[in-house]
Amino acid sequence: MESLAKQANHNFDDGDFQLFDKNNNEIYFEDSKGFWAKYEYDKNNNNIYYEDFEGFWVKYEFDKNNNRIYVKHSDGFWSKSEYKDGIRIYYENSKGYVINLRPKEI
Repeated sequence: MESLAKQANHNFDDGDFQLFDKNNNEIYFEDSKGFWAKYEYDKNNNNIYYEDFEGFWVKYEFDKNNNRIYVKHSDGFWSKSEYKDGIRIYYENSKGYVINLRPKEI
């Protein structure tokens, strides 16, 4: 596949090649060495997807308050979080690491 920079006849002497969406979020980046990455955003401008030239990708999910609650990597790593009043009260990841600050129920 031909790169977007080549398709656009971009001259890297002018700098890296970048594309932005209507909200000024970077949706594509490419440098002269062949590195490229693409990004996707939700309606609140949260980055929900990343992918690069090596095939590595990350997906993100957010709650209604724009807190990042889930992350999944193409290599199988994942993490999830819970928030209360904007403060993270729980974190867990695929490596078994857990932080539990949830209030104790009586």
